[in-house]
Amino acid sequence: MKASTFVYPWDVTGDPEAPARIAALGVEQVTLAAAYHSTRALTPRHPRHRIVTAEHASVLYPVDPEAGRWKGRALRPYPAGDWAPGDAYQEAAEALAGNGLDVHTWVVLAHNSRLGAERPDTSVVNAYGDRYPWAPCIAQPDTRAYLVDLAAEAAVRPGANGTELESLGWYGLQHLHAHDKTGGVALGDAGQYLMGLCFCPACRAGYGDRGLDADALAAAVREALEPLWRGAPDDQGWTGVEKLLGEETAAATRAWRDERARTLQEDAVAAVRAAAPAGFQVLLHADPVTYHVGANPGVDPAHILSVADGVVVPCAGGPGLLTPFAEQGREGAVLAANLGVVSGMGGSPGTLTADMARARELGATEVRLYHAGLASDEDLAAVRAALASR
Repeated sequence: MKASTFVYPWDVTGDPEAPARIAALGVEQVTLAAAYHSTRALTPRHPRHRIVTAEHASVLYPVDPEAGRWKGRALRPYPAGDWAPGDAYQEAAEALAGNGLDVHTWVVLAHNSRLGAERPDTSVVNAYGDRYPWAPCIAQPDTRAYLVDLAAEAAVRPGANGTELESLGWYGLQHLHAHDKTGGVALGDAGQYLMGLCFCPACRAGYGDRGLDADALAAAVREALEPLWRGAPDDQGWTGVEKLLGEETAAATRAWRDERARTLQEDAVAAVRAAAPAGFQVLLHADPVTYHVGANPGVDPAHILSVADGVVVPCAGGPGLLTPFAEQGREGAVLAANLGVVSGMGGSPGTLTADMARARELGATEVRLYHAGLASDEDLAAVRAALASR
């Protein structure tokens, strides 16, 4: 079973030993960030630094926001600061490829706090009128056009043989934003869906097209959430949403959001394919429940496997989310189980052998390991042992 590990350019640039160390893990591929959100990352083995602070979402290669496809555009990618100087992506990619590793790009799309801060009109707005600056609304035409072009540009970097597109769909409340203090009330699936419903002008118009009055819907959402704020349990998934909003209203909101996400995914994948050489692999980070939001946005398994070459599936809570994709029986589709191997971040490198075996039983064809640059030496030793035993 093919294995790839996620890597940041700053894990590699300036550390001449990094490419060989990553190759020695036993992975065949690296998934290297080409466009990424703001983060603060540990680099425990780098000879020059221990902490890298990426202050805002950016592309990790040179870009002129005033030229080419971006000239005259209201929404454009942000160049990186000193956390990824020059062509950091390409420097890292060439060093990794020079050690026999297949390099694929890692592209984060609808997740950009700087965009939300500078252009608040682009953000998701919840039923209370609160903006989510980290979450661009994917229903807005300008945002969709920006994301499609960014996907094509950031995915198809020189020498890359494929890409993995993250956050290509709706984002909601669940986001570790700065010093996050939002976990005091367990909202559950239904509550998270309601808190993720957007009421920007584009979405209000979209609800209207489906027979809903946006003001009445926002009031209904606030009313539905009130018991959850007071501690009522929410563990019913979509059934809970239907109970809280009513079946017809819930279905209408989902129809709007599902259509916006599906068509954005279709357009982005098509744009990547148009820009890429033949044989370029396109995968999406995805959850098989269409109303889920976040870095692994919800998709319809049958639909997405007809659009992309496969999916990267979050398996931190076990490999069960693989099953709906595997049930499609699509020959040649990549079903990659995303497994955490950073023990300090909740990963389980010590159980990697068993986790890979279980994922394979449920249909995984490949594994993704998060994350070679962040892991301790002890974590990496466990990864080497597990991959050697495949």
